[in-house]
Amino acid sequence: MKPIIAVVMGGYSSELEISLQSGNVVYNHLSKLKFTPFKVHILKDKWVALDSENKEFNIDKNDFSFTDASGSKIRFDAVFNAIHGAPGEDGPLAGYLDLIEVPQTASGHFESALTFNKAECSLLLKGQGITIAEAYYLAKHEDYNTDEIIDKVGLPCFVKPNRSGSSIGISKVNKAEDLKAAISVAFAVDSQIIIEAMVAGIEVGCGVSNHSGKIEAIAVTDIVPQNDFFDYESKYSGQSEEFTPARIPKDAYQQILEESAFIYESLNLNGLTRIDYIVTENGVPFFIEVNTVPGLSNESILPKQAEYAGISLSELFDSCVERILSGNVSK
Repeated sequence: MKPIIAVVMGGYSSELEISLQSGNVVYNHLSKLKFTPFKVHILKDKWVALDSENKEFNIDKNDFSFTDASGSKIRFDAVFNAIHGAPGEDGPLAGYLDLIEVPQTASGHFESALTFNKAECSLLLKGQGITIAEAYYLAKHEDYNTDEIIDKVGLPCFVKPNRSGSSIGISKVNKAEDLKAAISVAFAVDSQIIIEAMVAGIEVGCGVSNHSGKIEAIAVTDIVPQNDFFDYESKYSGQSEEFTPARIPKDAYQQILEESAFIYESLNLNGLTRIDYIVTENGVPFFIEVNTVPGLSNESILPKQAEYAGISLSELFDSCVERILSGNVSK
C-alpha cells in the first residue's frame, strides 16, 4: 500500500497565499506512483483535507486524520510541510506532529522556533563567527530614542519584524524623520522588531538540503529586485531578475556554500532550507536570515536552484518524503 502523504499549506499569517502556491507545486510534483498525496489546508478557521475534486473533509486534530466520502478513516503516514510563517515555519506544527508521531519534512519544533526568531538566531550565529550586520533589538513595550538607534546602526537602515517572512512589514529608512513610522509598520506585524544597519551589496540566497541523506548546499542565486530592496512584491511578482549561479567572486560563492552547510548542520536543521546573505563589493557575505520552509512556488529561488543543479522537483520532493518515512533523520 502506498504511503499516504499530507501536503500541508496555508497557515495563519499573511504568507497564506504564497504557501498555497508552494503546496500546490509540491502536490503536483510528488510521485503518484510512490505515494497517495492529499492537499491539506491548515487555516485559522479550519483544518481540511481536499480530495481530487477539491471537496473538503475536516481534519481530526486528535490524530491528524480525516474520514472520506466513503466513510473510511484516512491516516497520514507523513507530512510535507509547505507552510510559510505560523504555524508551520515557527515550530508549533512540528511540535504537534512530533507528539502524535507523524514525521514531517521540515526542521523540528525547537529549531524552527529558533530560526524564525531573527534576533536569537543572529546572536547565536554571531557567536559562532558568522558575519552579521550591526542591529538594534526592540520590544513593543520598550521606550526608545531614535537618535540612539541611528547612532548604533546608521542610515540607511532596515526596520524588520523579528518573527515574520516574505519581507512583510520591512521598511528601508533613509531619513531620521521616517524611522518612527517604519517602527510602527513593523510593530503592526510583530511585538519584537530589529533595526539593522544597511549593508551595501548583492543579495543572494543559498538553498541547502539533506534530501539525499547528506547535507548539501545546492547553489547560490543573486537577486536584482524590481524595487529598492527584495520586498514582498519583488519576491512574488516574477519581475525581479535572478541569476544562478550568482554573479559574485568565486571565493565568496564557495564561502557561502560552505557557510550555509555549516549553519544548517550547527542549527540541526532538516529538509529544504534557504539561507540569505548580502555580499559586499569586497566579497564579504553578511548573513541575513534562515528560511526553514522556503518558497517552493514557480517564482521561488530554491526550485530554480534545484533545476540548475540537475535535480528535478519530483526527485527533490520525493526524496524528502522517502527520507522521513525511512526514519533516516540523522545528519
